[in-house]
Amino acid sequence: MASALSHVIVAIALGKASQHSVMTWRVLLLGVLCSIVPDLDVIGFHFGIQYGDLWGHRGLTHSFFFAGLLSAVLVGLCFRRQSNAVMAGIFFYLFLCTASHGVLDAMTDGGLGVAFFSPFDTSRYFFTIRPVAVSPIGIGGFFSDYGIQVLVSEARWIWLPTGIAFVVLRTLQRLWAGQSAVERSRAE
Repeated sequence: MASALSHVIVAIALGKASQHSVMTWRVLLLGVLCSIVPDLDVIGFHFGIQYGDLWGHRGLTHSFFFAGLLSAVLVGLCFRRQSNAVMAGIFFYLFLCTASHGVLDAMTDGGLGVAFFSPFDTSRYFFTIRPVAVSPIGIGGFFSDYGIQVLVSEARWIWLPTGIAFVVLRTLQRLWAGQSAVERSRAE
C-alpha cells in the first residue's frame, strides 16, 4: 500500500484544485477521511480474515463500488440540504478521493493487487508499471531504513507528480480566467 500520508496529499490536492466555494475545510476533511478509510480492512487480519479474501486487505474496501457507496452515504448524511448540483460535485470529489486509494496501491511493488471491481469480480490487479515501494503496515515500520526508502519513493512517484499536476492545473485556471476577463471586457 501507499502510506496514509500519500493518500492524504492526493485528497487535499484534488480538493484544492477546485476553486469552487463548496470545497470547504469540512468537505476537504471528508475527502481526507475517504482517502484513508479503505485501509481499515487491515483490522481483518486480527479476526483471521486472509489477505486475498473479499474483506481482506485491498479487497472490497479498495473497490470502485465501495468508493461509490461510501461517497453516497456521506453525501446523504452530511449534505442532503444542498442542491443536487452541489451534492453531485461533492459526491464526485469524495468518490475520487476514495478510489484514488486503490489506484495508488495498484502502483506499489508489493501485495496481492487491488480488487477494483469487487464484489462483482474479486480478481486483483496491479498496474503494469509499479514504481512505488510498498508501505509497511503500521507506523512503526517507518522508523527504519526501509520506511525512509518508502517515503522517498512516494515523494518521487506520488507527491512530486501530484504537486506538479496541481501547479499546472492552477496555472491553466488563471490563464482561462484571464482570457475570460479579456473576452468579457471586449464584449462590453
